[in-house]
Amino acid sequence: METKMIQNVVKIGVPVKDLNRALDFYKEKLGLSLLFNTDIMAFFDCNGLRLMLTHPEKEECSRSSSVTYFQFNNIKDTYAQLAGKEATFIDEPYVVAKMKQTEPWRVFFKDTEDNTHALMSEIQIKKTKGDRICYSRSPLV
Repeated sequence: METKMIQNVVKIGVPVKDLNRALDFYKEKLGLSLLFNTDIMAFFDCNGLRLMLTHPEKEECSRSSSVTYFQFNNIKDTYAQLAGKEATFIDEPYVVAKMKQTEPWRVFFKDTEDNTHALMSEIQIKKTKGDRICYSRSPLV
């Protein structure tokens, strides 16, 4: 049996220009748990995955990061709460695809450092009598 070279993802690095401004955004607006920070970087816990905010070490690393998808149970409520905290959204929550039993929802936003990220939520679709559809929240898998 062949061994996989990569076992899992343990950390995602997000480039920042102003660490204090980014700390406020990720901690206060997104509500992430701060593990620790120094004068050049900060680490947040995302259910076992570390999100690292850092000043880029090289110019090549100073461009916007890959899109990070944050999971929330209720995307519409989270969208409204973050919009109330002046988060900058690129669009409004929308259905990505209609599947047999679920609908993944997504909305893109910018952080204070001009990185693009997304909120995600997956809604379970339950059929009831008369083929009426009811929606209930479930976490993404």
